[in-house]
Amino acid sequence: MSINNGEQQDPSLVQTEIKGEILLVRLSRPQKRNAMNDATVQAIEAIFSNIPDGVKCAIIYGEGKHFSAGLDLSELTERDTMQGVHHSRMWHRALDKVQFGTVPVVALLHGACVGGGLELASACHIRVAEASTFYALPEGQRGIFVGGGASVRLPKLIGMARMADMMFTGRVITADEGNTIGISQYITEDGKGMEKAIELATKICGNAGITNYALMHVLPRIADASQDQALMMESLMAAIAQSAPEAKERLKQFLEGKAKKVGEL
Repeated sequence: MSINNGEQQDPSLVQTEIKGEILLVRLSRPQKRNAMNDATVQAIEAIFSNIPDGVKCAIIYGEGKHFSAGLDLSELTERDTMQGVHHSRMWHRALDKVQFGTVPVVALLHGACVGGGLELASACHIRVAEASTFYALPEGQRGIFVGGGASVRLPKLIGMARMADMMFTGRVITADEGNTIGISQYITEDGKGMEKAIELATKICGNAGITNYALMHVLPRIADASQDQALMMESLMAAIAQSAPEAKERLKQFLEGKAKKVGEL
């Protein structure tokens, strides 16, 4: 199945494949280093707005040598202020579908994860980086500012000072450093990332649906709220989750010794 918008209806723009309960989403512009044009962003929005029945997790990755080299600057046309706002909000709408959609999303990163590519990766819930991965926000050197959500999402991963440094100086972050400071949660050898991403996605698929929903939609709001509001949201979510039939059955299996204990394979 392929979903795309624009770019003369190029069927290779963004491709999807279902493997069991996992949806594989491939950025497929290798000749452009998977640079993000408007059609690619709109295709991502369409895919994550219409997750097929039975899918419980998605993996997004890039074809070729790079995850995504960022915004396709060949599409950077002159816009007035309001046109610029609407263009940025289009990106926000699309990437919100990734972060606040119906299934958790694992990003598999390799090569360039730059600018808009890093914005897309930041909207995912878990990031696996192969050793070749590198990160940058070159917008600062190009006289522009991020517009796809990086200023909101990336500081929550690495801190405001680190993001400012990347934009002030054009600093390039290696895969190892990115893993240390929190851009990725896992790092693998080159060529091993998909194996790890599928392993993680399979575990996620095994979670109770209400738990995955809470981690996607409630936990970010708890993190943004005041302590009093956050604690109340936590209490409500905990009560809702533990009252679900699936949670009761899983607890019963654990108490009866039928469920795996922490640390068991």
